[in-house]
Amino acid sequence: MVGEYNYVLHEVNHVDNWGDILGSACSITCIILAAGEGKRMYSKAPKVLHKVCGIPMVEYVINCARELSDKEPVVVIGHGAEQVAKEITGVKFVVQERQLGTGHAVMQAKKHINDGDILILYGDTPLLRSETLARMHRVHRAEGYGATVLTSDAEDPAGYGRIVRRADNLVETIIEEKDADSDTKLIKEINSGIYFFNGRELKEAIKQLNNDNAQGEYYLTDVISIMGKKGLRIGAYKIRDAEDIMGVNNRYQLSEANEIMRGRVSKKLMLDGVTIIDPRNTYIEASVTIEKDVTIYPGCILEGNTIIGEDSIIGPNTRIKDGKIERGVSIQNSIVLESSIGEGTSIGPFAYIRPGNKIGKHARIGDFVEIKNSNFGDYSKASHLTYVGDGDIGNNVNLGCGVVFVNYDGKQKYRTYVGDNSFVGCNVNLIAPVRVDNNTYIAAGTTVTKDVPQDSLAIGRARQENKEGWVTKRKNK
Repeated sequence: MVGEYNYVLHEVNHVDNWGDILGSACSITCIILAAGEGKRMYSKAPKVLHKVCGIPMVEYVINCARELSDKEPVVVIGHGAEQVAKEITGVKFVVQERQLGTGHAVMQAKKHINDGDILILYGDTPLLRSETLARMHRVHRAEGYGATVLTSDAEDPAGYGRIVRRADNLVETIIEEKDADSDTKLIKEINSGIYFFNGRELKEAIKQLNNDNAQGEYYLTDVISIMGKKGLRIGAYKIRDAEDIMGVNNRYQLSEANEIMRGRVSKKLMLDGVTIIDPRNTYIEASVTIEKDVTIYPGCILEGNTIIGEDSIIGPNTRIKDGKIERGVSIQNSIVLESSIGEGTSIGPFAYIRPGNKIGKHARIGDFVEIKNSNFGDYSKASHLTYVGDGDIGNNVNLGCGVVFVNYDGKQKYRTYVGDNSFVGCNVNLIAPVRVDNNTYIAAGTTVTKDVPQDSLAIGRARQENKEGWVTKRKNK
């Protein structure tokens, strides 16, 4: 019967047939609204580009859409459009020149609205999961709704639109917080802003939108009332946990989203065989890959495209960004940036591995050693207080305490080569460009300014002279 409301409360349960659910959703058109300025972020960057666990918020939503549908997502951009378009790839962009509300944003994407199912998403809801949307879509299709709203009950619903129901429990309308009276504000069920629409009906409804409200904006929520008055059945898909639909509007909410996402990342890693001693004090970005039997100590920050091989021990208080760490590596209280570290190597404590290094297998980079843009061979050691810059160090080389690769003359940087099985004593300066061949010894305190041939001993320091009685004479004088 047209106009009959038959609302059913649908809640998220465990899904066993996940592939079947996604398979039925592949023809959905996903429109992501990401044009807002986000004034409460107080930032030069567009709100949707602020990162959660190292990934822009809008990327999570785009990935969600990609998992749900084989159609290229449509992203509506406005404030900071050039920045967003530069950061995001593999989507269709629509520009909202003036931000006149969510309904107005959808109007800008009308050429992408077909007669199929349309999913409206928001670029500032990074915690949303595709599983939730797939279940929601299944209900939307099974019940034959003209529109389905994703909702949840909130202890503190302030700031959210409220879901108003008819006596038969189908959705009558959605009232924004700023337009709600005191009775409406008591409603706990909130609107996520996420909808499935029948595309044909959505196209007709947005033609009837107006901006007769407190904000002078075109609300997408008004589409629900328009469809209801037309006799279409409007359903809701309520989830138990409002976490999925949490929007990020300020820096505090951004920190909350980061905390939740870190928990999800850590949980998945631990279930996959990674030991994280204290997840609450460990910061792992969503893009990081960690193999089984790795142990992560507290205070670690793992960022970017970092990969950590099995049986490695990381931390405490170690930061790794875009590092490739092979199996069995130990890193303590150190920083590793854009470098690869070979199997069985030991790093730290207090080492600084700057970008551009390739460190070999079973090597040793010890305390207060800094290395940048260098190749460091297998079984080689720099145990403490050494700077290696723009160097090529062979296998089984020992760099003593206080060795410095002097790579910069004030205008240009040069490279230093140290061959296999060489021994460089303490407090040696290697003035680049210079080549030290295989099986070479450099005496402690030497300043090397010219190449050292293979199997040689290089000594470059002043001859020691002892002046006996000098201290006594000085005191008497």
